[in-house]
Amino acid sequence: MLSELKEEDFAALRGPFESGRQGPGSLGGMLIFAIFLQALMFSLAYFVGGAESSYPYKQTILEVHLIITIILIMLSIIFGIPSVYKDFQKTQYFITILVSQNLFGLYAYISALLVIGSGDTNKNSLLMFTFITILAGVLVFMITSVRFYILLKKGKYRSGSGRDVLRGKFEKKSLIPMGTIAGLGIVYIIQYAARNNFYKDADEMIIILIGPVLFYAMLFVLPEQLVLLYCKFRFDSFNYDYQEDENGVLKPMGTDRKNA
Repeated sequence: MLSELKEEDFAALRGPFESGRQGPGSLGGMLIFAIFLQALMFSLAYFVGGAESSYPYKQTILEVHLIITIILIMLSIIFGIPSVYKDFQKTQYFITILVSQNLFGLYAYISALLVIGSGDTNKNSLLMFTFITILAGVLVFMITSVRFYILLKKGKYRSGSGRDVLRGKFEKKSLIPMGTIAGLGIVYIIQYAARNNFYKDADEMIIILIGPVLFYAMLFVLPEQLVLLYCKFRFDSFNYDYQEDENGVLKPMGTDRKNA
């Protein structure tokens, strides 16, 4: 579907690259910092908050997540090196998406599950809780993706439509479906926690609530991350030129047409 759109339809999305916030240098620094942060989050999730958890398949989840984390840490080291990310900007951006989703979405959600698993709950109840909260996350992602595509089709991300973009991003009516689903998920989490006496422990309740909220928030931004990755692969204007400047210069719009 995105292939039907032109470069101009994505122009406003170049903002983070124009400002340098998501330039290869900035992302490289973030990946290096994420090396230590991922190790810390793994320890907190599995050996501190979830140490006493009896969540089903906890050991399997720990082992799989450990492998994923080690791989992401190794990739973070590699793509945090200037000589590497300058030549592999697209791959670096993809790794950054994986790392950010792992750090701020997956770890937060798993921490909540493990804390819940330390309460007086049975296996079937925990698995049903997991299924419902993940289903809510999938719906948030799907609705956000459709909404984002509609905004692109309407030209809200074309050059010169900055005000329309801002209004489209925070338009209350367009956020109602995602807010409703996420809200229902959070209400369900609160009810589940209350039934299992988690309301007696403020620290555990905070983890149980914040975890899914961050999980849903990261799923909300994932469609835009994926569209930006798509743009980096499809358009040269979303990448940096390191031949003219060692610090990198964002290529101008229409670069692809000029090289055609």
